[in-house]
Amino acid sequence: MPIRVLVIDSKPIFQLGLRAAADNLSGIEFVGQADNGAEGLERFTEIGPDVTLINLRLPDMCAADDIGSFFEIDPEAKIVVLAESAGDAEIKASIDGGALGFVSASAPISIMLEAIRKVHAGNQYFDDSVSQTLKTEVLSEDLTAAETDVLEKLVGGLANKEIAFALDVSENTVKTHVRHIFEKLGVTDRTTATVTAIKRGLVRVDI
Repeated sequence: MPIRVLVIDSKPIFQLGLRAAADNLSGIEFVGQADNGAEGLERFTEIGPDVTLINLRLPDMCAADDIGSFFEIDPEAKIVVLAESAGDAEIKASIDGGALGFVSASAPISIMLEAIRKVHAGNQYFDDSVSQTLKTEVLSEDLTAAETDVLEKLVGGLANKEIAFALDVSENTVKTHVRHIFEKLGVTDRTTATVTAIKRGLVRVDI
């Protein structure tokens, strides 16, 4: 039987390209599509695909944060995440969340089809660009939940006093968290911390 694939991506041209490629192959069947996370979850529930391709950043969902919603529906789900760009933190979060594959959205269709086959067989699959990111930008130490909260406010441009007020903690506590954040990110100032956090996907920002 063919591998039944659901694609969740807001770009129609990508969906059409994948459908055209799959239609010309034996062994892979394009069974559904969705433009956003909410619709994707509905289609996933209705169809029960063998493999699901989901864009990392959808209008209403970030796979790195929300991929668990699919496993709540089907603990055996096999998911490949697609991304125009992604930092090591986003890749790691997606994998930790259960994704078996992670592929650049600009990769050739042949790579995506290979990812589908590998993941359907129960194997992990990362294309070369993703593997390189994981090799060169490996997280040295995870941030704590409190440090992540502070980092999000820091990236938002808040001063320490403003962060302390927003999080209902002392300014000294914020200063301690900022120092630990700098150490873990290997930076020495707020601007570089912000750039690094965004690049690595440690915080989610609307671009």
